[in-house]
Amino acid sequence: MAHPLISLLEQNPVIPAVKDPAQLPVAAPSRVVFLLCGDICSIDGIIARVHESGKKAVVHADLVAGLAPKEIAVDFLHRCGADGIISTRPQLIRRGKELGLLTVMRFFAIDSKSVSNLTRETATVTPDVIEVLPGAIPHVISQLARAVSTPLIAGGLLTDKAGILSALGAGALCVSASDEALWTL
Repeated sequence: MAHPLISLLEQNPVIPAVKDPAQLPVAAPSRVVFLLCGDICSIDGIIARVHESGKKAVVHADLVAGLAPKEIAVDFLHRCGADGIISTRPQLIRRGKELGLLTVMRFFAIDSKSVSNLTRETATVTPDVIEVLPGAIPHVISQLARAVSTPLIAGGLLTDKAGILSALGAGALCVSASDEALWTL
């Protein structure tokens, strides 16, 4: 069964990837925000600000300063109110699923070997969504969309509307973008 937040991702083709809490007011159009910032002292407040604006907060667990790459970090983010996590680490994705969080496995398509290994990697842990970086490679997104049944998010190196439309046309459910100019497209 698909996680309930998948439908929100589908309804919001451009997900703001916030690298600085000062960007939060600008992240208005989407009902989901990816948080690529914060530390163990501030992340609960940042999540609360996202919730106060009526949005869901998906936290990149690997980027929260002060968190160790261990399952307990996911428990901490869950207690802080995170609606989901992003990570490159299968054990964090597994724990997020156990806690009912939306799980986004970040995947770097750096060469053909990494692309071909993705199906094997997702066999051991099944994330709700896979974020493919860089998102500006529609032929790889298309290839992966055919190879895995997990929905894809395209992220990274998207600089304009044409790139976003190309990624969506290649099979991405949505895109994540840190460039504020892209958030309202």
